[in-house]
Amino acid sequence: MTQDELILEFSKKYTPEQTEVFKKAVAFAANVHASQLRESGELYIVHPIEVSRMVMEMGMDAASVTAAMLHDVVEDGDNITVADLQREFGDEIANLVDGVTKLTKSGQQTYITKKQEQSENLRKLFLAIAADVRVVIIKLADRLHNMRTLAYCNPYKRTRKAKETLEVYAPLAHRFGMGAIKGEMEDLCFMYLMPEEYASISRQFKEKQTERQETLDDAKRIIGETLKEAGIEASISGRPKHLYSVYKKMQRLNSGINEVYDLIAIRVIVETVNDCYAALGVIHANWKPLPGRFKDYIATPKPNMYRSLHTTLLAPNGIPFEVQIRTKEMHRTAEYGIAAHWMYKEGRTVQSLLDKKTSWLRQVIEAKENTEDSREFVESIMKDFLGEYVFVLTPRGEIIDLPIGSTPLDFAYRIHTNIGHHCQGAKVNGSLVRLDYKLKTNDVVEIVTSNSQAGPSRDWLKIVKTQGARNKIRQWFKKENREENIARGRDMLEDAAKRQSQTLAELMKPEYTSVVLDRMRFTCMEDLYSAIGFGGISAGNVLHKLMELKKKSDKVEELAEKIRSGEGGEAVKAHVPVNGIIVKGDPGMAVRFGNCCNPLPGDPIIGYITRGRGVSVHRADCPNVSSLRTEEDRIIDVEWAINTRSAFNASLQIEGENRPGTLSQISATLSGLNISIQSINGRPVADGRYIIEMTFEVANTEQLNVIIKNIKKLKCVSEVYRMNR
Repeated sequence: MTQDELILEFSKKYTPEQTEVFKKAVAFAANVHASQLRESGELYIVHPIEVSRMVMEMGMDAASVTAAMLHDVVEDGDNITVADLQREFGDEIANLVDGVTKLTKSGQQTYITKKQEQSENLRKLFLAIAADVRVVIIKLADRLHNMRTLAYCNPYKRTRKAKETLEVYAPLAHRFGMGAIKGEMEDLCFMYLMPEEYASISRQFKEKQTERQETLDDAKRIIGETLKEAGIEASISGRPKHLYSVYKKMQRLNSGINEVYDLIAIRVIVETVNDCYAALGVIHANWKPLPGRFKDYIATPKPNMYRSLHTTLLAPNGIPFEVQIRTKEMHRTAEYGIAAHWMYKEGRTVQSLLDKKTSWLRQVIEAKENTEDSREFVESIMKDFLGEYVFVLTPRGEIIDLPIGSTPLDFAYRIHTNIGHHCQGAKVNGSLVRLDYKLKTNDVVEIVTSNSQAGPSRDWLKIVKTQGARNKIRQWFKKENREENIARGRDMLEDAAKRQSQTLAELMKPEYTSVVLDRMRFTCMEDLYSAIGFGGISAGNVLHKLMELKKKSDKVEELAEKIRSGEGGEAVKAHVPVNGIIVKGDPGMAVRFGNCCNPLPGDPIIGYITRGRGVSVHRADCPNVSSLRTEEDRIIDVEWAINTRSAFNASLQIEGENRPGTLSQISATLSGLNISIQSINGRPVADGRYIIEMTFEVANTEQLNVIIKNIKKLKCVSEVYRMNR
């Protein structure tokens, strides 16, 4: 599809005013991507055109389609920011683009290690989806088109992208009910990640394909005729099962392909819900249904909004096939999930209308509020909402999905926080069970509550499976009886100090308490006392930190005097204008940079008082910091001086496809940025790839990020990492 063809299609569905904005977005994207090519050799603009088309075909609003056209301009454009988009297209479109833009490209984060980058980017994406669900529609369309063209990437990148898609994006599509996208993503990932298994399943599937197709055609014809005779207007279609779904079912059942009953399926699309049940009756009257295979997802929809009637029939030749009966609206929801519900109603978007159906998103926000660690946050979301789960029912028949291994307590907290807090027992399928019982699919769960149950037990933290339940239990202990906890905590800290022959007043100086509050993530001393009081942290741990800070304060003065007088050994005096470091409390101390991490201005840093060599400065994320922190008395606060003009060494590892001219292209890129290369080494590795390690001088992290961004634009480059040396 060309730009003009896309604009024409857009104009048929949206207002003239919206079309003008979209035209502007197309021109903007075309200009930004003008000199860029895809790895397939196509013009880069082909990608945003396809993503916009997909989002438009799903029936999304004009802002979503426009944002889809612009979704890569910040990430892959030269010096384009979210602020630029706000000025050109307004906050709504700019915020959608920002939601699908990686942190390291949106101006919110300096370059970090690859694992940190992945966690930070996923955290940002999940929170953006929770804020505006349209973000997930654009992101899934973007990823699906990239998967369709993955064959042009090198083997390493294919594997990495396919693995990420199977672990993150296909589960996201499933969670939002987008069956068509989920199925295609999974099959593409299956082909790239498990080529032998994919070929085997494909071959087995084709062995009886002719017989299955004949069965399918006969069944479609007969079902169509019988429904017409019954006066039920219906559209009949057939579809083969996705290969990855077949593979997963074979693995789960430990069986061969012939034991999978729904290799072929017929969809019956009718007008009304009554027609669904009427059609089911007609079909069962003419075909033999297999016992235990009927499922009514109309009466009890799946949590991802899927609704349909399922039944499995046996053809005269013995081949089983599945029949799915649904209305047109249900079919659209089955294919496009949450996108099928996007519309305007009384001036409000469907975002407000979908709160109940996407209530799990609120728990994403709760998870964010309870952890600042990105990796822990992402693992919590992946486990609680995007992993394998069981379906259990409330006594009223509402389906609740929970991670495999969940207990009645997890169920109780998923229903409501207060039900969890006042849980006294649980019944599963009418029988009392222990609170650590592992729930199974189709269990009917009833929670027995009592007002006499004052609150959760600390032992519950060992029972619950979900991070959501764990967070709510912890929050209860933090908030309940706060005043009593504060008083108890203060007394406990005082007693701990007396046992160590310490005077608490000497340890409670603002310069000590402020550091403890910051490191332990508390906003005030009352919060710290409360945490001690309810048992969240130990008084001994807090006292130890205060004592170490006092000890360090005393020692810094002593050590600084030794360094200044020369008693501490040979050390080069640091001048702030040269090394750009301010040592808080003693700017005259000698300074050196850790060779293990090579910090740059802009990096968060810490100082470590060495024996005789002054202060060693490290990046806060340096691999050696955890071991350095075991000697708290030698950690000292340092910061970058303003307007540092020094040059600093930075090292990058560059990966990509091994082809002639690679080194010269990278060198030319750095030369064009006026960067002087100090060393460069390259070596070939497996799968026709190369690894290049280079060191050069930069002024700060901002300049390093510009270098990384420009190197990543090279067709021969797939990954760029900052090295810790």
